[in-house]
Amino acid sequence: MGLLKRFFGNHESPRADAGAPKANSMDLPPAIAAAILNEIDLDTAIAVHEGWKRQLQNHLNGQPDDNFCQEIVCLDDQCDLGQWLHGPATERLGQYPLFSVLIARHKYFHEQAGTVLALAHAGKREDALKVMEGGYRHASVQVILQLKALKRGLRR
Repeated sequence: MGLLKRFFGNHESPRADAGAPKANSMDLPPAIAAAILNEIDLDTAIAVHEGWKRQLQNHLNGQPDDNFCQEIVCLDDQCDLGQWLHGPATERLGQYPLFSVLIARHKYFHEQAGTVLALAHAGKREDALKVMEGGYRHASVQVILQLKALKRGLRR
């Protein structure tokens, strides 16, 4: 099953909650899709999250950004995307099947980024690099894939 159908639901399978609104991309009211697209620029959110790797790498290379501290980076509700996910997006998309997965993957992304910085601060550069190439990279790819699927679904 495609990621888009999993995100918005599969209208072909019967649902126990037959009274609830159908949750596939074709059933998302155009006004809600338009409101979401006006609330957040998903292209910017994707670009910003793709840019985190460069910032983490710079930090590991001895060029830290003072605005990029472990205590904030590890929190999933401090970036623009996280504030949107935990605010307006929850109201508009919270009932859709994989919205909670997007929230969890975004949280894991931030936890992994925080781990990279914590290891770097502890002088464990090699361990930090392993996390960057392992859990962090995986989390980053997952968040970006989910955001791209959401964007495609909203533009239908």
